[in-house]
Amino acid sequence: MMISEIEKKIKEVVAFKPKDQKSFEEFRINFLGKKGHINYFFSEFKKVDSSDKKAYGLAINELKKVTINKLENFKSKFSSNEKSNNKKEDLTRPLSVLELGSRHPISIIRDKIIDIFSKIGFNISEGPEIEDDWHNFTALNLPEHHPARDMQDTFFISKSPDLLLRTHTSSVQIRHMENNKPPIRTISPGRVYRNEDISARSHCFFHQIEGLYIDKKVSFSDLKQTLIYFTNELFGKSKIRLRPSYFPFTEPSAEVDIYWGLNSETDYRITKGTGWLEIMGCGMVDPNVLENCKIDSNDYSGFAFGMGIERIVMLLYQIEDIRILYENDSRFLSQFKKSI
Repeated sequence: MMISEIEKKIKEVVAFKPKDQKSFEEFRINFLGKKGHINYFFSEFKKVDSSDKKAYGLAINELKKVTINKLENFKSKFSSNEKSNNKKEDLTRPLSVLELGSRHPISIIRDKIIDIFSKIGFNISEGPEIEDDWHNFTALNLPEHHPARDMQDTFFISKSPDLLLRTHTSSVQIRHMENNKPPIRTISPGRVYRNEDISARSHCFFHQIEGLYIDKKVSFSDLKQTLIYFTNELFGKSKIRLRPSYFPFTEPSAEVDIYWGLNSETDYRITKGTGWLEIMGCGMVDPNVLENCKIDSNDYSGFAFGMGIERIVMLLYQIEDIRILYENDSRFLSQFKKSI
């Protein structure tokens, strides 16, 4: 009895000729859908007598085969009809525009700083992120066992005690001085690495940009005028102060503060009520550093400065948590589209 029902459905499939997409889809659901005829016949297989199971199974397979063939034969026809209907759409309708990405705020500020210094003759120098001890420490007046090495928690490459991830881009300046004769006027942007875990906000890498100027009769006054020019160009503020500090590779050394002002509650918060913000370190290049790079310190002098780009970004855009700069949150990054 069941086999005869299947044979009737086979004849129905063979005779079927869909009129349109709707009847074609109804036919597919009726036969191949979850509650369709073919699934029903398969579910009834267990009720069939053992002697009839072989014939019953062959009949179901035949029904499934002719159904799939019928659908395949008409599928291309309705697909082409659908495409032809799409051609009738309004071709003058504006296309949906793909949303453009944004530049990262670190890249934006880095390029601004590069542009500011390029206007006064500074070129760009780059170097490897995996550095040796000489260029990262010793040539910068930090010989082995020097206590100032503890100022920078270093990632050493385990296979070689002489290789490490650079802790500052000053190593690039050493390489540049070794390969170029004065006068030298260069800035070195790049990523640096420190093994810092003092707080949840600490990061093991960040971005620096350092500057170097070597020539005859370079003075601390030249350094100060350069910094005033820079702060005025980037922040629109030229009031700075220099506080005595210590860096092994400069002497004298200073921390640079800019007068941010106390015009708002935010100004009071970020300056702790003083109006002053620290933005970088600087100093006159130590004569030992010049001699290490085969530059005669009796004829030449120079100054150097360096800043963390993330710190500048956070000041300019009023970002309170450094971690947001590395999360790649599209909601945050989309705010910088206008800066492209």
